[in-house]
Amino acid sequence: MSKTRVLQLILARLEDDLALARIAVQTAHEAATHEESVAENKYDTRGLEAAYLAAGQSRRLEEIRQALNRYRNLQPRPFDAGRGIQLTDLVRLVDGQGVEQTLFLGPDAAGLKVRDGDRQVMVITPRSPLGQRLLGRGEGDEIELTLAGALQRYEVLEVG
Repeated sequence: MSKTRVLQLILARLEDDLALARIAVQTAHEAATHEESVAENKYDTRGLEAAYLAAGQSRRLEEIRQALNRYRNLQPRPFDAGRGIQLTDLVRLVDGQGVEQTLFLGPDAAGLKVRDGDRQVMVITPRSPLGQRLLGRGEGDEIELTLAGALQRYEVLEVG
């Protein structure tokens, strides 16, 4: 799997997410301004709740829009063993139990998952604990980090 292909899949997923977020914003705004959302008494919070939902959906729309713009402007670079793992690198790891995972080190959209054939790729950012530990590393390096109080060990199998 090439990082160019992964980048295309991420862009397509973010575009789909943006379209869905636009619909969610419109729906939430309509609910907030609908006549049924007008409070009937001081304990009726339907309108307030709908307004909060609309504001949250609008923030989510903007987050997706910003992530999409960052990915559109992203230029994948070939892996440079001298610099180690950097932004846009595709990294295959194995944990202590032998479970492999493929990660894309991206500028945003942490946790987003895309699938190409039988391989799933998850986006992580350099701001995440694992992303921080991966920066500057290379194939064969081992990484340790504590997640939820448990020590996790990973080996970098491949970087592309």
